[in-house]
Amino acid sequence: MKILVVDDETDIQTLFQLKFRKEIKNHEMEFAFAFSGEEALNYLNHHMHEAVLILSDINMPGMSGLELLRVIKKDYENPPPKVMMVTAYGDEENYNHAMEYGADDFLTKPLDFNLLKEKLKHIN
Repeated sequence: MKILVVDDETDIQTLFQLKFRKEIKNHEMEFAFAFSGEEALNYLNHHMHEAVLILSDINMPGMSGLELLRVIKKDYENPPPKVMMVTAYGDEENYNHAMEYGADDFLTKPLDFNLLKEKLKHIN
């Protein structure tokens, strides 16, 4: 399973590589990282067929995760990839917008990696 992680905090890459070390080593999961919404769209334009899931932060400079979600669900069909939104702000407004724009799930920071791993087991 290939997962695109979109977050403006660059240390997220190291964190995911540590938390999913076993899954990466066993070739169960592969991660790509984009550090802005614009970078994520550029990646998708070149590797769309590879990403099974996009895990995107909501609050980022430039294109927000919610804007990215709207573009993905509108422009990348047949079928669009699953999108989980992640935010440090677990407020109702962000949740409602994410669901309205077609998010498949919503997680809050700090990420519970055990919960995330459980959710990933049920994505195909």
